[in-house]
Amino acid sequence: MNAAQGKPAKEIQVVLAEDQGMVQGALAVLLGIEPDIEVVAAANDGEEALRAIGRHRPGVLVTDIEMPKLTGLELAGRVRELYPATRVLILTTFARPGYLRRALDAGALGYLLKDRPSTELADAVRRVYRGLRVVDPELAAEAWSGEVDPLSDREREILRRAGEGESTADLARSLRLSDGTVRNYLSEAISKLGAHNRTEAARMARAKGWL
Repeated sequence: MNAAQGKPAKEIQVVLAEDQGMVQGALAVLLGIEPDIEVVAAANDGEEALRAIGRHRPGVLVTDIEMPKLTGLELAGRVRELYPATRVLILTTFARPGYLRRALDAGALGYLLKDRPSTELADAVRRVYRGLRVVDPELAAEAWSGEVDPLSDREREILRRAGEGESTADLARSLRLSDGTVRNYLSEAISKLGAHNRTEAARMARAKGWL
């Protein structure tokens, strides 16, 4: 962007991943006015963000959690695998210990809540860019002293998609599993959570930040 205008690139290049247009625009403006931060791309879903990271190789990805196609947590894991030089900062409304644990497990260095003062965002981007961890200390303490997520990655994926309304047959077809295998995964997830059915299990797991 700046190079095309004949201006030197700013030190910290950022890709934004946020599916709410007004929020995305506001974040881009907030970061863009900083003297050392440049938003080189803004994506509406996780897959688009991953492609943008491949093109721009930014120093920092700032991503929401709940997005279409790839969630922010899934995106963080893919970035760690494919583009380890890009540091990840999760920016979300969810103060859920389960989400924080999964974010850190996926390789994110930062976890910032959207209700924090806007001045903290640029500072968090700078710290994550330098390889420092940025996490609210109270949320971190709660995350590591609370319940442990009992779900496997496959159980989590199937329960999340079932909770969003996908049928067993649709799940089996898209995941290349048998109907019986999908039902077994759902049954195991429901049992681990002490729920009565898949809808209740998905609701409980989402409330704890496990989906």
